[in-house]
Amino acid sequence: MNRDKLTELYKLYNLTAEDFFKHKHYTIITRSGIERIIAAENIEIKYEVIKCESNFAVIKAVAKRAFVKDTETIETFGSALKGNAYGEGSTNTWYVMEMAEKRAMSRATLKLCGLYSMGVFGEDESENFKRK
Repeated sequence: MNRDKLTELYKLYNLTAEDFFKHKHYTIITRSGIERIIAAENIEIKYEVIKCESNFAVIKAVAKRAFVKDTETIETFGSALKGNAYGEGSTNTWYVMEMAEKRAMSRATLKLCGLYSMGVFGEDESENFKRK
């Protein structure tokens, strides 16, 4: 993402430097940044549990801008699989349902606002996207 677009996003969503960081080829937005976008865009998200087990969860998120007639609706999913001793899995935590929800929320928000097409991904979407 180029600097001009990033500056535009800072202003549009009242973001701070702490809400973004660069990771390899992508711009990563933190959970607090996602929350600011949700507030600024009046995004409403409804969740549906698709699968919930002790070590695996899938959540469906349906997002739209509240108070906007005939607004676009986005449906997407978030999942989490507790890793094992061999590093297999998508999260280190036993809070797989909560992680799946955060991932679904992040994906729905970024898709609804067109930020994926600009190379912006949510910090919660991958353990590899955590700030070092």
